[in-house]
Amino acid sequence: MRSLRQGLRKPARGVALVLAGLVLAACTPLGVFATFTPRDPAIVRAEGQAYGPEARQTLDVYAPTQMSAARPVAVFFYGGGWERGRKWDYGWVAQALAARGYVVVLPDYRLYPQVRFPLFLQDSAKAVRWAVDHAGAYGGDPSRIVLLGHSAGAYNAVMLALDKRYLAGEGVDPGRIKGVVGLSGPYDFLPLAGHRAEVFGAARDPAATQPVRRVRRHAPPMLLATGGADEVVPPSDSEALAQALREAGAPVEFHLYPGVGHNEIMAAISRPFRDRASVLDDVTRFLDRVTD
Repeated sequence: MRSLRQGLRKPARGVALVLAGLVLAACTPLGVFATFTPRDPAIVRAEGQAYGPEARQTLDVYAPTQMSAARPVAVFFYGGGWERGRKWDYGWVAQALAARGYVVVLPDYRLYPQVRFPLFLQDSAKAVRWAVDHAGAYGGDPSRIVLLGHSAGAYNAVMLALDKRYLAGEGVDPGRIKGVVGLSGPYDFLPLAGHRAEVFGAARDPAATQPVRRVRRHAPPMLLATGGADEVVPPSDSEALAQALREAGAPVEFHLYPGVGHNEIMAAISRPFRDRASVLDDVTRFLDRVTD
């Protein structure tokens, strides 16, 4: 299984395309796509490293196959509505970033209904604390940390960058965060309704749960990207946050990919679907600039 995770076994391109298509149509679990999609060359340096005492407070570390100097550290938070997801299903994302020169930390975090807001943010901050303390042992440069996420994971990454209390609560200087990438994240969803009311409804100040309400001038540079055909999280969330950051004088880039849906923006990072949208190129170009 380890060789599979490292991308040493690669299925025929046609099979990978079929599986990717099924995932985009939400017809098969992401785990199937994670198992069979072709992967970029990278090294799994650590698996199941604990960053806290809870069962889901573990992370994996991926690194480039060759490093001549310490590399920037990318912490990636996956999505799933704060109620589902597992890090193994996103190893292919970590390998794509590692192949572009990053030491990648890929954490699990506690989910609803075990926890509600803000405990999954506290877990995310703990994972960053681990990266500060330990990434150097895997070839990473803990003075150059970037945060990335998709969907609910984009929310986590952006909130850590905007609301300094979470990182500071773990003894992490927020200034260590050199940049943030949010892919199709929910940033402006008041009034709370449905599932989000269950996850966030116990917050004493609902406005404090909203990234668009936590904007600050000295936030780290952000790249906010979304698909024009996203029917899960409306593109207006990313547009609203980008506009609020601009008005505050904070550095932000906004990318809208026409015809791309909520899951497609992630699939475009995978090797079979990189011709669908320039997501990986745009992300790594941004990260290279902010970590230079």
